[in-house]
Amino acid sequence: MFGMRSRLYFGWVIVAVTFVTMGIGVNARTAFSLLFPPILDEFGWGRGVTAGAFSFGFLISACMSPLIGRLMDRAGPRAVMELGVLLMGGGLLLAPLTSQPWHLYLTIGVLVGGGSVCLGYSGQSLFLPNWFARRRGLAMGIAFSGVGVGSTVMMPWLQAMIEGAGWRAGSLTLGIVLLVVLAPINLLLHKRPQDMGLLPDGDPEPPQGSVPPPSNIVDPAWAAIAWTLPLALRTARFWWLALGFFGGLYIWYAVQVHQTRYLIEIGFDPTLSAWALGFVSLAGIPGQIVLGHMSDRVGREIVWAIACLGFAICFAALLVLAHLPLLPLLCAMVLAQGVLGYGLTSVMGAIVAEIFQGPHFGVIFGSVMLAALAGGAAGPWVSGVLHDATGNYVAAFWLGIGVSAVSAAAVWRAAPRHVRVVAGQMHRLPGAGG
Repeated sequence: MFGMRSRLYFGWVIVAVTFVTMGIGVNARTAFSLLFPPILDEFGWGRGVTAGAFSFGFLISACMSPLIGRLMDRAGPRAVMELGVLLMGGGLLLAPLTSQPWHLYLTIGVLVGGGSVCLGYSGQSLFLPNWFARRRGLAMGIAFSGVGVGSTVMMPWLQAMIEGAGWRAGSLTLGIVLLVVLAPINLLLHKRPQDMGLLPDGDPEPPQGSVPPPSNIVDPAWAAIAWTLPLALRTARFWWLALGFFGGLYIWYAVQVHQTRYLIEIGFDPTLSAWALGFVSLAGIPGQIVLGHMSDRVGREIVWAIACLGFAICFAALLVLAHLPLLPLLCAMVLAQGVLGYGLTSVMGAIVAEIFQGPHFGVIFGSVMLAALAGGAAGPWVSGVLHDATGNYVAAFWLGIGVSAVSAAAVWRAAPRHVRVVAGQMHRLPGAGG
């Protein structure tokens, strides 16, 4: 039906739409880190209570994740993405009416949190891996690097708006941008290239009677199973993935939510602290692309471990910054978190797809993400509670280092390399030429 150029065009259009959606959708949720300080200053609520609204949003996301996976399996990405736009946009438009903690939990928690599971890493990972096989990590790294570009533009702009017109104006404007830009472009999405008569990676269909391309399957018995959620739940691999993903989002959001306030407390300028958060995502642009491409060559587990190491270095640098608030050390923290840590996203969908690939991948991935989002909820909340209990972030950051190590070990035990190898490792398969 389509020529070679059309095949390549449609695959990369999906990547481009995801790039824009991630740039706005993920940063609309991350913006809570900038809304957090003025909300604390205005209402005087405890940090655990206030950060709890963000964490509650993750619990809502976790509860919705399997349902979103099922909706993706049945209705495709357009329905999922437009639902996310409606929920997140509504939450941001209503948040300025906040006067009690439960208002924040309803708007930022239920609506923004519920919508973010559709527009963020979870929702995009439900269909984007279908469009690429050999270049899966690279494509996802490029698509998810939109978060960095969006953050570089949106975070300083939002901070300036908050300082000039207040956090309510910032939230209102962010909601309008999200609705106006994302509602129309997500109509371009398709779930699989096969739905359009195309193949992954833009490959042409092989001529009849030709030799099929070599398989990347290492464990044929495992790959032959028609995986459903009940079957997946009975495997150790599913639970190793759940633990690894829990830890991955725990460390991600434990630092992200509290970083700006922490840097201000230890003496950094508020504008510089906001720029630091933006530059983390900027540093994530090359990190996600390079580590995503690297994962296509060396494997997903190695890249996940490198990303966890990046977060461990980040937590350690934050601990030292309290005693040595030096700009070079702040830059090292930003680079470790962005260049290395953000590599988690480029392999998240690929790891699960290579273990549980099949028609029910959406609901399986959504269930794994339930654990991941529970980790995203736990990170900010536990860190806030530990701060309230001890008066500082020392225990919270040491815990983050420990969780980083556990997450890396768990994904290594899940071992997607033992089910399907990446393109760069196919020469190691028995019978491979060369």
